[in-house]
Amino acid sequence: MNNRKRWGFTLSVVLLLSLIASACGTKTEETTKVRIGEVTRSLFYAPQYVALSQGFFKEEGLDVELTTTPGGDKTMTALLSNAIDVALVGSETSIYVSQQGSDDPVINFAQLTQTDGTFLVARTKVDKLDWNALKGKVFLGQRKGGMPQMAGEFTLKKHNIDPQKDLQLIQNIDFANIVSAYASGTGEYVQLFEPQASIIEKEGKGYVLASFGVESGQLPYTVFMSKQSFIKANPATIQKFTNAVQRAQLWVAAKSVDEITEAVLPYFKDIDVAIVKSVVKRYKDQGSFATDGIVDEKEWNNLLDVMTSAGELKEKVAWSKLVNNSFAEKAKSTVKK
Repeated sequence: MNNRKRWGFTLSVVLLLSLIASACGTKTEETTKVRIGEVTRSLFYAPQYVALSQGFFKEEGLDVELTTTPGGDKTMTALLSNAIDVALVGSETSIYVSQQGSDDPVINFAQLTQTDGTFLVARTKVDKLDWNALKGKVFLGQRKGGMPQMAGEFTLKKHNIDPQKDLQLIQNIDFANIVSAYASGTGEYVQLFEPQASIIEKEGKGYVLASFGVESGQLPYTVFMSKQSFIKANPATIQKFTNAVQRAQLWVAAKSVDEITEAVLPYFKDIDVAIVKSVVKRYKDQGSFATDGIVDEKEWNNLLDVMTSAGELKEKVAWSKLVNNSFAEKAKSTVKK
């Protein structure tokens, strides 16, 4: 074999080996699918949408599928039946499951919001709210047993108003129809989430007088939770999930209202940008967005007090029984801005 042929053969072998090595060295990054069921689509959950829009879940190797399952009962049913892996819902739902004697308890592992997210809206604007003015009036409330209604009742009682005796309390209207009922003339006062409260204000049909979130204090209001069996079987996935949530929480805490608005807009295409911005500012200013996922015992006990006041708690459930902070604590100590 002459030198030219030998050189050509050698070069071909080198190229072939390089291609084989390159192919062997290229790995398809594995992703884990996680199905989230959110109790409603709400700007109150801004950090969740930030985690999605900014790619924090993807960077943790998670392929997140988000589904809206309207209502705490439907969300919990979806979780218990394995239709979803993780629920974003109020902590009270995990307590209700525990009260029913479940063998596979639902565990709170990462808190997203730390206050109630509803507001007191009235038909007439006042410079200073006199809570006594509500007595004897028709009050359009939220679903009995849900956190919004319980936080609302807790606040009213704090101001010496017995919701069942001092108000004409309406609780039989579906969550999705409360705004339209109020807009059509039902009730003198109403308890509303955002952006409905801001939309009512913009239309001149009502005015925000107070925040039930500020009034009722810090609570594990909306928390990511899963069945104990799922957490035990998938601890690495839960840690990655919590890491992504922590990154989003730090991002929201550090960014401006405009930047947060831009990040969440893809999930609220039907809402006016000015309204989105107003809502984000309102929740951010009142400290509704938790800065880490830890559910502390003081918040938990406040939740139990709220539920007891509403007559919805059979017996107090220990914080240690339904809360696992290990993932949130690790995320807080390792995840940086």
